[in-house]
Amino acid sequence: MDPQIIIKKYYTPGTKLYDILVDHSQLVTEKALAIANVHPEFNADKQFIAEAAMLHDIGIFLTDAPDIECHGARPYICHGTLGSELLKKEGLPRHALVCERHTGAGLSLDEIIAQNLPIPHRDMLPISIEEQIICFSDKFYSKSDPLKEKSLDKIRKSMAKYGEASVHRFESWCKLFLL
Repeated sequence: MDPQIIIKKYYTPGTKLYDILVDHSQLVTEKALAIANVHPEFNADKQFIAEAAMLHDIGIFLTDAPDIECHGARPYICHGTLGSELLKKEGLPRHALVCERHTGAGLSLDEIIAQNLPIPHRDMLPISIEEQIICFSDKFYSKSDPLKEKSLDKIRKSMAKYGEASVHRFESWCKLFLL
């Protein structure tokens, strides 16, 4: 499966939004594959990582985030579940789970309820090693400054807004994935 074919169904090549999405997704993909390569003991599915990392933010165009050229109707926090719906329709249920589970360091049902988030009430935590690697890799790149890798300190500070559980998940991934 070529992720670009699916991306081009929803995004127009040459537009700023397309470039933002693809640049960000390529960097996340490169980082995720580098982690998988350094950790052969995980037996991570690298082909799946390459595909799912490119598609993890497919739903952003449906959200209202004008600073990254998104002019949809839904809050940005919904981009994961919206992307998940798109990929399920594309016949990619496993890829859809990455979309749904990558926001923050994943979101538990308790966190969704406590923060009154406008997304379905269910656990959305990365489970598979591939989901965890992609979610972790995503934290290093912002779509508003897509080509600059964030420092661990900057990531930790931004994770704090998702609550202590998210920070704890991120810290456990640092121990697991970083050498």
